[in-house]
Amino acid sequence: MNRWGHFHGIAIGLTVAAICSVGRPVDAEPPEKSRWEPTIARFEAQDRKSPPAKGGVLFVGSSSIRGWDLAKWFPKHKPLNRGFGGSQVADSVQFAERIILKHAPRTVVVYAGDNDIAAGKTPETVLADYRTLVKKIHASLPKTRIVYIAIKPSLSRWKLVDKMRAANALILAETKKDLRLRFVDIDKPMIGPDGKPRKELFKPDGLHLNDAGYKLWTSLVLAELATE
Repeated sequence: MNRWGHFHGIAIGLTVAAICSVGRPVDAEPPEKSRWEPTIARFEAQDRKSPPAKGGVLFVGSSSIRGWDLAKWFPKHKPLNRGFGGSQVADSVQFAERIILKHAPRTVVVYAGDNDIAAGKTPETVLADYRTLVKKIHASLPKTRIVYIAIKPSLSRWKLVDKMRAANALILAETKKDLRLRFVDIDKPMIGPDGKPRKELFKPDGLHLNDAGYKLWTSLVLAELATE
């Protein structure tokens, strides 16, 4: 073979290799394991040990849900807590089958969006993720009501309040399109006479609720659950 033929053959071989590389399945490498997997696995272990009754009220979302002593505040509703701290709306979407749908709740109470805005997501993205969560729940559970708790105004994230309120407004408008959707406005009740978040409702970190904060939230959510 002459020199040209030799290099021509090498070129063809490299081209074929490149094409094969491009055509390799995307899932050839395992996906990165979610940071939430241990938490979700613990929920599943709890379910196996003591299976919750179906048709109840399930709370899902971030640390404001996780830290809510639901048995104390909602004793008549036999609530199921599936909150995982630091999570965003999209995380509840990702794990919906494992922590929401299999329990077939009659009502799902959601608090998420707070961490989304803090992470830099736009109000429009929060709305899009909320829509995806609603669609996923109603695809399997068409009669289930979804109660969304507004993103709270907090001392530590006060600089983000305008974006949070914009997300709340978008989601409120969305809930008005479907009788199965509800919106609980906790923004106004959490604001004091000075126009800032009421310090007495928060733990020292200025972000998470104390008992007074949860007492307020409970009264507002109970009013909504009473309309079931």
